[in-house]
Order: sequence, then C-alpha cells, then structure tokens
Amino acid sequence: MPQSSITNQHLPAALKEARTPSGLVVRFGTDDGLQMAAGAKLAPLQIAYQSYGTLNADKTNAVLVCHALTGDQHVATQNPITGKSGWWDSMVGPGKPIDTNRFFVICSNVIGGCMGSSGPASETQEGTPYGLGFPVVTIRDMVNAQAKLVDYLGIDRLFAVIGGSMGGMQVLQWAASYPDRVFAAVPIATAARHTSQNIAFHEVGRQAVMADPNWHGGDYYSFGTRPTKGLAVARMAAHITYLSEGALHRKFGRNLQEREDVTFGFEADFQIESYLRHQGMSFVDRFDANSYLYMTRAMDYFDLAAEFGGKLAHAFEQTRTRFCCVSFTSDWLFPTSENRAIVHALNAAGANVSFVEVETDKGHDAFLLELPELFDTVGGFIRAGAEELGLAAAS
Repeated sequence: MPQSSITNQHLPAALKEARTPSGLVVRFGTDDGLQMAAGAKLAPLQIAYQSYGTLNADKTNAVLVCHALTGDQHVATQNPITGKSGWWDSMVGPGKPIDTNRFFVICSNVIGGCMGSSGPASETQEGTPYGLGFPVVTIRDMVNAQAKLVDYLGIDRLFAVIGGSMGGMQVLQWAASYPDRVFAAVPIATAARHTSQNIAFHEVGRQAVMADPNWHGGDYYSFGTRPTKGLAVARMAAHITYLSEGALHRKFGRNLQEREDVTFGFEADFQIESYLRHQGMSFVDRFDANSYLYMTRAMDYFDLAAEFGGKLAHAFEQTRTRFCCVSFTSDWLFPTSENRAIVHALNAAGANVSFVEVETDKGHDAFLLELPELFDTVGGFIRAGAEELGLAAAS
C-alpha cells in the first residue's frame, strides 16, 4: 500500500527541485494553460528557467538555449542537486561563444522534465503527483511552452535558438512553428526525425525502468520508492550511444578495474563496467524515472516532415531564418547523414544555411565538450548575425 503523504521537507532533493525549483519560475493559471498534441490542456502550467546577461532596451538580443534529454535549465549555473557547473558553461558566459556580455540568454526546463517545469513528478490541483496521468509530451509541446515563456518576457523575436541532440530537435521545431520569431537557428548533432534504431534504444531503457518493482506503474511517489535500478540500467545503455568506439577504446580499452587479473565472477572487472555503473547510479540521484519515459517518448514521436505532408523542405518554406547546422564525424546516434538531410531540405526551401562537420572521435556528446572547431563555428555564426543586426558588441 502507498505510504502516507511525505512532507516537502522530507522529499528527496531531486523530487523537491521538481516541485519547488530553486531558480526562476513563471506560472500560468488554469485559464492560461497549454494545449498539447495529445489533446489535453495542461493547466495550471509551471515553467522553470534561468537567464544570463541583460535584455537590451528593444529586446532584440535574446538567445534561447534548448537542452537535451537529460539536461536542464542550468546551462551556465551550478546545478542545485549535484553542485556541478552548468552543463554548457564552456559555451555560454562572458566572452564565450554565446557571450552573455552581449546577449540575454534564456534556458528553460522542458515540460515533462523534472527540474521545476510541469512534469510527471509535479502535483495536480488535488495535491497528488501526476505520474503517468501527465499528458504525453511532444517536441512541439516543449516549443509551444517555451513560446509562452518568451511571450511572458515580452520578447517578440529571438535573435537565436540553439541546442544539441533533443535540443536541436526543438531548434528545428522553433524554426518551423515560429519562423518569424527566430532570426538565427543553430541545430547541433540532431535529426528531423528519430530513427527506428534510436527508438529501439529508448525502448530498452523504458522497459528497464518499468521492469523495476519499485516503479509501481509510475506511482512510486506515493509508495516512497524510486526505480533506481531500472533507471540506472537505462542510463548505462543510453550512455554507450553518446560515445564512440574510438573514444571508449582510448579511455578504457580492456583495462581492468584496480586488479591484476579477472575475478571469474560478475563484479566490475573492467574499467568500462565500473564507469558505466557510476554513470547509472549518479544519474538516478538527479533525474526522475517517469520524466525519462516522457522525454524519450517525445524524441521518438518527433518527425518534423510528417507535420508538413511528408516533405521536410515544406517545414521551412519561405523562411527568413538563417541556419548553421553542425555534426560530428564519430556521432553514430545522430550521424552526419541525418544532419545533411536537414541541410538538403533547407537548401530545397531556399534557406540561408551553412553546414560544418567537425572531425572528432568523441561521439555524440562532443557537442557538450570544449572543441575549438565547434566554438569557432558557433561563435563566428552568432557574431556575424549580431553585427548584421547592429547588436552592440561587449565593451
């Protein structure tokens, strides 16, 4: 039977952050919710976000950063749960490619997430957790929620929208859904639809979560449990797809973990086993299992061309947005071929687009790392657009 209600002060840190985030929050009432693709209206609606830099007088210097599957709004500030630096503070900050001395940078936790925006860990108006009663989320729903935040901030047009992986999907959706509100778009290491292989990887992760007896059909909040073992396995499987064979071999090879020989057992004999176990267990301390289900499903459902009669180019017809697309040679999760398909569609639509394939063996997660070619590409593209619009350079 479920335990009695747990008071907020006794909640796990991650669950407390999901319901009462420590950063900036905007709340929309029951009369101003979000109409979702699944047919439900999400109201009330809460969006947690962070901002960096200063919005100029005419509100033309706003940059929206869209986070990936397991990211959050703390793009350049310390994560309140882990205490670690922002997940992209190498890219965002004073004097960095996205220069907060020049731009007003916004990053919001996507709906369905678990860092303060409305999601399955949030409570209904009756005071009970949504769980699987939360409406299934799509990438378009995420973008529409972000548009409500941008409206709330009084910004008519974003200077740029930028993101990698699932964040790149949001960038593409922004450009398709709100073409007149995006001057520049930077989708990185992404695709216009999820492949069957990627859906398969996600399904393995979801099944791992749902097979954990502590999942309780998604109602583990009421039982005071968490499906940590299942979520850790899901994270381990997913993390493999973020790396490349070359990077794994270079870092771990077949090296043993603090031992001279194999144990002829099932402990973590190899360094790679120990590494993956650490990745899994550290992940469960900061992420909600149901949110993982919702985020992966949103990516699986993403197929931008399907919204436009099956023709991806139609999503960008007559667009005035300028694009910079970036891929990585060793990314097998969102390979260069998927990114080139986006570029071909943009070319067919007559869009202003540049494309860079970065040579690296660091796999999909390369977009999160300090790669000079990536920084030069993004920084140069952003600066050129800012100069064209006459946005003042940092003093």
